[in-house]
Amino acid sequence: MATTLRPTPPSTPPAWALALLLVLSGCGPAADQAGSTSPVRIYQGATLIFGDSREAVDEGVLVVSEGQIIAAGPVGEVEVPSGAETIDVSGKTIMPAIVNAHVHLPPEREARIESLRHMAYWGTGLAVSLGHDEGAAAFDIRHETIPGASRSMTAGRGITTPEPGRSDVPYWVTTPEEAEAAVQELATRSADIVKIWVDDRGGQYEKLGPELYGPVIETAHANGLEVTAHIFALEDAKGLLRAGVDAFAHGIRDQDVDDELMELWRERPHVVLVPNLPGPGVSEDLSWLSETLPEETVAEMQAQAVDRPEAREAFGIQARNLVRISEAGLPIAFGTDGSAPWAVHQEMADMVRSGLAPAQVVRAATGTSADFMGVDDAGTLDPGKRADFLILNANPLNDIANTRRIDSVVLGGQVLDRAGLAAALKGA
Repeated sequence: MATTLRPTPPSTPPAWALALLLVLSGCGPAADQAGSTSPVRIYQGATLIFGDSREAVDEGVLVVSEGQIIAAGPVGEVEVPSGAETIDVSGKTIMPAIVNAHVHLPPEREARIESLRHMAYWGTGLAVSLGHDEGAAAFDIRHETIPGASRSMTAGRGITTPEPGRSDVPYWVTTPEEAEAAVQELATRSADIVKIWVDDRGGQYEKLGPELYGPVIETAHANGLEVTAHIFALEDAKGLLRAGVDAFAHGIRDQDVDDELMELWRERPHVVLVPNLPGPGVSEDLSWLSETLPEETVAEMQAQAVDRPEAREAFGIQARNLVRISEAGLPIAFGTDGSAPWAVHQEMADMVRSGLAPAQVVRAATGTSADFMGVDDAGTLDPGKRADFLILNANPLNDIANTRRIDSVVLGGQVLDRAGLAAALKGA
């Protein structure tokens, strides 16, 4: 796993899990804040951001029934069912729930569910856990509907060369046969994607080379699986493109990309970049995190959120590379690494700081990430999709920081009890 890029609080003890379960299962405050008995709800008057290349609609209507979106579009152009409950959301903005295509969730069941509920609070509808999931829980939870929690996907155990002193969860492979066997086991378990690490960790380890990642990619494709690669160096990105990799779980970090890399990428225009930017090295106000974290924890994190000039060079390399790849029309998805539930909002702000437009960033964090993961019921506001969306108090297309100004989170058509969840989280 990559080094944590942002200040994180102390680990959450599991003692609050029962209280949180009561809140979200209906034994605490009502999970459905709107309190409707109608099978159809109409959210009317908000700006709609669809999650793809369509222009936002300023006066929109979103129709939801039985956990699905029935219709979405401008007022006057959407047929409104009779007898439906109408919810006035004038002055607000609705966007799809966030799809985080690179996180690391706890492998243990209860801790994983707690993490997914905290992520749901901050607007994530789907989280993809990449490479540190041992055991059965990560695979089992994918098929469950957990009240008040984000959905999840898993890469199971990732693949790397031996890395003594780091996590021993990934498959450590040294021969093509071991690499192929690891992928076959992941295929048998129906992993959602294959994760590989191609990084010598600053010269500490032998790097996973083409003689090993080549068989991984070939075997994965033969089993209908895609491969996403943790990378650091430009030359490794080139080798992986030649070998047929499907995505990069990080941007190129050692230097600015060159023309050769761009030409290789244009030859495979469906390869996805999940940039996962480092901290930009500038101070930031973290007071908004007090919604779910104790004040003393926020204070500890705020003390670390200072200007770090030494970090700006690393951020600049990745920012320039992100913009160049985006301007070439290549697909940009979204991920945060680590496990901080609120980091989605910092990552989106950093993508805009790099030079992307807010609309591009919202699209990356919703529709593009859903497409990348092959999830056809999330990512956009379209009929037939799950009713997973955020109601925001301000428009993120005007200021990307508005993604954190959440009025409501709706998952599967149910309004999350954010007040009850926040109280449980702050009490941890």
